[in-house]
Amino acid sequence: MVSLAHLCSRLGASLRPADGGAASARQLSGVHVSELQDPPAYLEGGELLLTTGIPLRSGTGSQGNPASMAAYVRRLAERGVAALGLGLGEGLDEVPAALARACRAEGLELLVVPDGVPIMRVSRAFWDLAGQGGQADLIAGLGTQTALARSALRPDALPAVVKGLAQALGGWAAYLPGDGGAETIWPAGAAPLVPQLRQETVRLNQAGAPSAATFGLHGAAVVEYPIMVGRRIEGFLAIGAGRTLTKADRQIILTVCVLLSLKAQQQEERAAASAALGAAVAKLVLRGHVEAARLLAADTGPGPLPERVRVLALSGGSPDRLAALAAVVPALAADEDVPGLARLPAGCAFRMAEDGLAYFLLPAAPADTGPGPGGDVPSGQGPEPGWDRDSWEQDGNGALPGAAVTEPLALADVAGRAAALRQAALQAPAGRLVGTGGGADARADAWVEQLAGYGRADLLGTVAAYLRRRGHWEEAARDLQVHRNSLRHRMTVAERLTGASLDDPDTAAHLWLALRGRGL
Repeated sequence: MVSLAHLCSRLGASLRPADGGAASARQLSGVHVSELQDPPAYLEGGELLLTTGIPLRSGTGSQGNPASMAAYVRRLAERGVAALGLGLGEGLDEVPAALARACRAEGLELLVVPDGVPIMRVSRAFWDLAGQGGQADLIAGLGTQTALARSALRPDALPAVVKGLAQALGGWAAYLPGDGGAETIWPAGAAPLVPQLRQETVRLNQAGAPSAATFGLHGAAVVEYPIMVGRRIEGFLAIGAGRTLTKADRQIILTVCVLLSLKAQQQEERAAASAALGAAVAKLVLRGHVEAARLLAADTGPGPLPERVRVLALSGGSPDRLAALAAVVPALAADEDVPGLARLPAGCAFRMAEDGLAYFLLPAAPADTGPGPGGDVPSGQGPEPGWDRDSWEQDGNGALPGAAVTEPLALADVAGRAAALRQAALQAPAGRLVGTGGGADARADAWVEQLAGYGRADLLGTVAAYLRRRGHWEEAARDLQVHRNSLRHRMTVAERLTGASLDDPDTAAHLWLALRGRGL
């Protein structure tokens, strides 16, 4: 906008304050010329009103009526007029003292357009300045958008874009991922706002709001925009501007939203392509096509395959659950300690899902890089940060998966161990990670120990009676001298505890032999 001081500076002696002082920096909404007695009806407020003084001469004397002048000025002030410009020479030759007093009383600036200066020159000067200001805003806005677009191409695109936006608006900006991941905020001093921003983000994410929202935070307005990928909310961009947002500012914000959306979409596409390639490599290894797997891994980006691997398999696998299953591995109770196994699946590039199992090809000797993918962290140390059993169950995942892992193998030997690994993973108790070296008999011995450790009922005797009677409920209940419903309840507990179906012939056979070995 154009200020009164800027306009006076532009016009020089053609427009000057009547009291000889300096014009204020008040912003003008426009310049209006009127000779009406009551011009406020045609004004919106914020204008510089220009007049030759004709409406001021009504009443007695060449200087007009002081009461009429006071009423005229009062109406202008009540309307919010920014200033009154008096053109001398047509209606008045000098500024009436009563008019000056009235303007001072109402706080209305009074300016003078000297005799011989066309009033329209003032109007033209205003619109010239307004046009230049709008062009400058446009150029500045385009320059900012160009700089932000360049920032989006950098490796650290997200921090660069957030910082650039905050600097352009003179405030702070933050990006909060919709999945609850780490936020990006600038400047760092705005970090204490994050907890409250997250609360608002959770609310908007639950509502699936596809439009911007405004809310108050510590007495200031915050605007939050969803970052969309297709119809899904990827995250939220929150902004606390240091000034009132202009049209150009809002255009810059929308540009940033588009840039972040495109960046998120590109990252998803790259991740999907990388996952597909990693799955293809894993499948080739499990099928015995090792040389083809090596070439594909080296040529397409996942990197070289390790020459010796452990293969991890988990039950309940599907392509959309690989990441969730990888995060759950540290929560499994491991039958043996395998260094690095707890954290490796989360960073594993060679993984696939097939026939209800998830497979991960892990390095047999992880590098000693500290905690995290590839680090030397013992299994069973605990789940990944952010994982919890309640969320796992609430998401419909049910009990923890059973899992099995091979001993260190050369790539050429993986295909030969695939069948044993598959069977071990399918028969592993829920929430347990077993090896494949001991075979089914070792797993059956582990099941017997689990049943024996249950203190609320004799599960060992119950399972033995059930298997001895080959699944006949009435006969097994009679042997145990319990009601049939009690037997069914105990068998349900036994199956949940071991994670195995006791009606499966292979499971029943090995478990029966293990029970007989204990004299049952």
